[in-house]
Amino acid sequence: MLYWLTELSDGGDVFNLFRYITFRAGGAFLTALIFGFLFGRPLINVLRRKQGKGQPIRDDGPEGHFVKAGTPTMGGLLIIGALVTSTLLWARLDNPFVWMVLFVTMAYAAIGFADDYAKVSKQNTAGVSGKVRLLLGFVIAGVAGFWAAQYHPEGLANHLALPVFKDVLLNLGILFVPFSIIVIVGAANAVNLTDGLDGLAIMPVMIATSTLGIIAYAVGRVDFTEYLDVHYVPGTGEILVFAAGVVGGGLGFLWYNAPPAAVFMGDTGSLALGGALGAIAVATKHELVLAIVGGLFVLEALSVIIQVLYFKRTGKRVFLMAPIHHHYEKKGWAEPTIVIRFWIISLILAIIGLATLKVR
Repeated sequence: MLYWLTELSDGGDVFNLFRYITFRAGGAFLTALIFGFLFGRPLINVLRRKQGKGQPIRDDGPEGHFVKAGTPTMGGLLIIGALVTSTLLWARLDNPFVWMVLFVTMAYAAIGFADDYAKVSKQNTAGVSGKVRLLLGFVIAGVAGFWAAQYHPEGLANHLALPVFKDVLLNLGILFVPFSIIVIVGAANAVNLTDGLDGLAIMPVMIATSTLGIIAYAVGRVDFTEYLDVHYVPGTGEILVFAAGVVGGGLGFLWYNAPPAAVFMGDTGSLALGGALGAIAVATKHELVLAIVGGLFVLEALSVIIQVLYFKRTGKRVFLMAPIHHHYEKKGWAEPTIVIRFWIISLILAIIGLATLKVR
């Protein structure tokens, strides 16, 4: 919205700053951060009054989690509110990729909100049917994949770019939309599985989003793509503003989610942020790089898949409990130790993913 202030510029005044994506990304970050600090405590107070007993705790979960009973959930509303406000204020609203990513984020937030509401109102961990959540997620991701393909340049549309190999493109054709569905739905559910300890999910989300935001900015500039030998996707640079809003809103939320958490993100936040990561990857043609940058989320999801498949086949467990962060809890690791070590892993993977821009 504020981008239109450039129409008042003669090229040499303060309004000219709004032409620059980096300036507006900084504005989005600060706006989202201030939003989080201003509305965090009031939102938590409202959620505490409305929810009463707070988020239900699993009976079969780690023993240490029972002390968290009564903690309100749906804290993702704070992140989404900060993110949407900052993006609408600072991003170019004529950019289709911005709206595509916002669409996925808001739609998945709505699914997560319905699930959180069902859990809190019924005071059990069942929530909305998994099949219903998955079906809605498929539809949203399918729309997003088709949407992105319409705005990808000729020669890139419906193609899969491979990291490291600069001249290799795989033509997926009509399979591009199903592939996009796998990426977006997979990312949303992987982040959702990771959100099991205070502060565990939000920091890796901010790290991954920052990395993808830098990638989006790079592939959206002709000069950068020529230097780095990556594929140019016009318009994706504006996603950096969205990414900055995620980081600002995420920091504002982490202020209240740091151990011991005053509020949980809930599916409202985890599904939305995971879906956003998948949508950014699809928009920028870096779907496979997301698997590196978000490798922690992949590991968490794989631990659940392996546990379920192995148990069905043998009746035994590979991990003491899945997702894998609960395995380490069962082994006696302190919660802050798990969280900080997983943050470190996430940062290392993000640096590796970012390096794929140059290693060609």
